[in-house]
Amino acid sequence: MRVLMLGDIFGKPGRKVTAEFLPQLQAEYEPDLIIANGENAAGGFGLTKKVAEELFSLGIHVLTSGNHIWDQKEMVTYIATEPRVLRPANYPPGVPGQGVFVQEEKSLAVVSLSGRVYMDGFDCPFRTMDSILENLPDSVKYIIVDFHGEATSEKIALGYYLDGRVSALAGTHTHVPTADLRILPEGTAYVTDLGMCGPLDGVLGVEREEVIGKFLTQMPTRFKVAKGPAQLWGALIDLNDQGQAVKVKRVERYNFNI
Repeated sequence: MRVLMLGDIFGKPGRKVTAEFLPQLQAEYEPDLIIANGENAAGGFGLTKKVAEELFSLGIHVLTSGNHIWDQKEMVTYIATEPRVLRPANYPPGVPGQGVFVQEEKSLAVVSLSGRVYMDGFDCPFRTMDSILENLPDSVKYIIVDFHGEATSEKIALGYYLDGRVSALAGTHTHVPTADLRILPEGTAYVTDLGMCGPLDGVLGVEREEVIGKFLTQMPTRFKVAKGPAQLWGALIDLNDQGQAVKVKRVERYNFNI
């Protein structure tokens, strides 16, 4: 099994750079599964049905998310009808949608999960994953986790907690890629953050002047998606027949003319 995971797709620049480079990546690497975090894909704030379907049309199989999944009101109803769009599995009971995508014919499961450090409103991700793993069908051997979190310590801790029990755990949310892509001792592929697919010259995807002004004045500011060059950041993960990672590789592409 070969898995391509893409970092947070941020606004129109993120969608454009993904549409440009994903066909090349598919032709070059022939991934069996493509996962992307889509919670910022609609104007930098949330996800809509139209945008989700646009991303699925590119060949993305599953869209994970995080704390911005409800920024667009229509998602509350849409997510209940589209199993390929995930919200964090550790939301409290009663929240619409689901946090796990299972495809038994391919022996795979994709889990969307959120951290709790500096992130409000979530149940324990460690215990949530214990419950998910206990209840997955026996046929599932490839388990991919998108852990959407702020704190590097929480991500690393969960990586080791799940080492050998999941195939891969990739962090998202900070929009800044980390250099620690590796295979943990028991065979789980790990990276603290994939980075994002979106504007290169903004601040986490936002117009930098607005963010600088916010820091200088502490006044409320409505952020806009940055313009200019864009990048695609992600990771390619090869898994063996037992569901363990055997190879991991950073993926990055740039367009300086968007």
